[in-house]
Amino acid sequence: MALAFDEFGRPFIIIREQEQKSRLRGLDAQKTNISAGKAVARILRTSLGPKGMDKILQSPDGDVTITNDGATILEQMDVDNQIAKLMVELSRSQDYEIGDGTTGVVVMAGALLEQAEKLLERGIHPIRIAEGYELASRIAFEHLERISHKFEFDGTNIEDLIQTCMTTLSSKIVNRCKRSMAEIAVKAVLAVADLERKDVNLDLIKVEGKVGGKLEDTELIYGILVDKDMSHPQMPKQIEDAKIAILTCPFEPPKPKTKHKVDIDSVEKFQTLREQEQKYFDDMVKKCKDVGATLVICQWGFDDEANHLLMHRNLPAVRWVGGVELELIAIATGGRIVPRFQELTPEKLGKAGLVREKAFGTTKDRMIYIEHCANSRAVTIFIRGGNKMMIEETKRSLHDALCVARNLIRNNSIVYGGGSAEISCSLAVEAAADKYPGVEQYAIRAFADALDAIPMALAENSGLQPIETLSAVKSQQIKENNPCCGIDCNDVGTNDMREQNVFETLIGKQQQILLSTQVVKMILKIDDVISPSEY
Repeated sequence: MALAFDEFGRPFIIIREQEQKSRLRGLDAQKTNISAGKAVARILRTSLGPKGMDKILQSPDGDVTITNDGATILEQMDVDNQIAKLMVELSRSQDYEIGDGTTGVVVMAGALLEQAEKLLERGIHPIRIAEGYELASRIAFEHLERISHKFEFDGTNIEDLIQTCMTTLSSKIVNRCKRSMAEIAVKAVLAVADLERKDVNLDLIKVEGKVGGKLEDTELIYGILVDKDMSHPQMPKQIEDAKIAILTCPFEPPKPKTKHKVDIDSVEKFQTLREQEQKYFDDMVKKCKDVGATLVICQWGFDDEANHLLMHRNLPAVRWVGGVELELIAIATGGRIVPRFQELTPEKLGKAGLVREKAFGTTKDRMIYIEHCANSRAVTIFIRGGNKMMIEETKRSLHDALCVARNLIRNNSIVYGGGSAEISCSLAVEAAADKYPGVEQYAIRAFADALDAIPMALAENSGLQPIETLSAVKSQQIKENNPCCGIDCNDVGTNDMREQNVFETLIGKQQQILLSTQVVKMILKIDDVISPSEY
C-alpha cells in the first residue's frame, strides 16, 4: 500500500500500522460514498408527501418512536457510515434553520448523487460535476424567486398562513384534523410574534401533552399550563383575579450551612424550639398575605406544617414547579421571580384573570391552567391523544407547523407545493444548460433530472404511475406556462396546486436546494477513504 524504498533498497513504511487500515481510493471511494448516500435517501423516499409511510424506530433501551419526520428518523437511526452521517447532518441543519422539508432535502441529495454516479461512469471529473451543480443550483435558486408569490396577512386575515401550515401537516399522522391543528399553530405563533421586527420566539410557545382524550381535544391556551396540582387537597380549585407570588426560596426554616447539633435536655427547650419554628412559618405566610398574594407558586417543597398553615390562612399554593415553567409564568403574568422572602413587594406579583385546576378522566391527573394573563406573550398548546407515541408525533408535527408559520412571518413569499416548484425549476435549469459550453453542461442537465426525483417520489408514494404522471404534469407546465401544476397526490382531480391550496415557504425550498447541493459537492470531492479496519 504505502511502501517506499530508500537508496539502499530497504523498504520503509509511510502509514503506521497500515495492515490494520482499509483504504479506498479514486473512483471506488466515490462509488462507495455515493451508494451510502443513496441508501439513506432510499429509506426516507417512501415517507415523502401526504401519502408517505411512517417508520418505527426502536432505541437500544426499548423506546419506540413512530414518525414521519425526516430529521427524527435519521437522528434515531444510529448511522455508522461517515457519508451517511453527512446526510443526517444535512437533515438536521434543514430542521434547525427551516424546521420543515427535512425529508425532501435528503431525497434531493440522494437524487443528485445518483445522477453524479452516471456522469462519473462516463469519465467526467468530479470537480467539474460539482461546479456544474453549483451553477445549476444558482439558476434554480433565482428561478424560485421568480415564480414565488408574496401574500399579505395581518392579525385578522390569516387564511393563507393556515393553508401553508395545512400543507405541512398533510404529510403527518395528524392529517385528519389538520385544519384545527394549523389554526392552533398559526394563532400560537401570531400571539407571540413581534410583527414589527418580523421575529418569533418559539421558546414562548410551550407544547404540553397528556395521554387520553382524542386528537380533536387539542387546544390552545392563552396562558400557561403547569403539570402540578394544589399542594393541599382542600385548597380552592379556582381563583379569579389571582395575584401570584413566584418564589424560588424554600418554605421551611433556614438550615445552618455548618454541621450543627442542638442539645435539648428538657421539655421546655423543645417547646421553645417548636414555637420558634412555628413563628418562622407564620411570618413567612403572613409576609405573603401582607403583600396581597392570593396564590403562591414555589420552586421548592414545603413542610407539612407550612402546607397546613397555608391552608388555614386561605393561601393556595403550588409546589415543585420547574424553573422553565416559572420563567414562562413570570413572562405571562408580568410578575418577578423572588429569590428571598425579604424581597417580596406588591410590584413583584404577577396577575392572572383566572387560575383553575382541572382533572382529567378517571385518573388522579390534575393540571393547573393560568389564563387571562396580563401579558399574553406566552401561550401553551395542549395536545391530547390515544397513546404516548401519538402525542410525541403530534408534538413533532406541530413543531414543523410552528416553524412554517414563523418562516412566513419572517419572509412572506410562497411557492406552490406538490412538486410543482421542482418541476418548474427542472425546466428552467434544462433550458439554461444550453448557454454553458463545456463539460459543466452535462452536470447542469443532470441537476435538472435530479430535481424530478421529488415529484416522482410523490407520485410513487401516492400509488400513481410515476413516469407517466410526471411527464403529463411536465408537458402541462410547458404548454400552459403555469408553474403551479404539480402531482395530484390526494386525487382531487386537478393538477393546479393553486386550486388545491398546496403552498410551501420559499425560503424552505431554497434552503433545500442549497443545502443538498453543498453536501453533494462535499461528497464528490472525497477521493480517498482511509479507515481503521473492523477487527
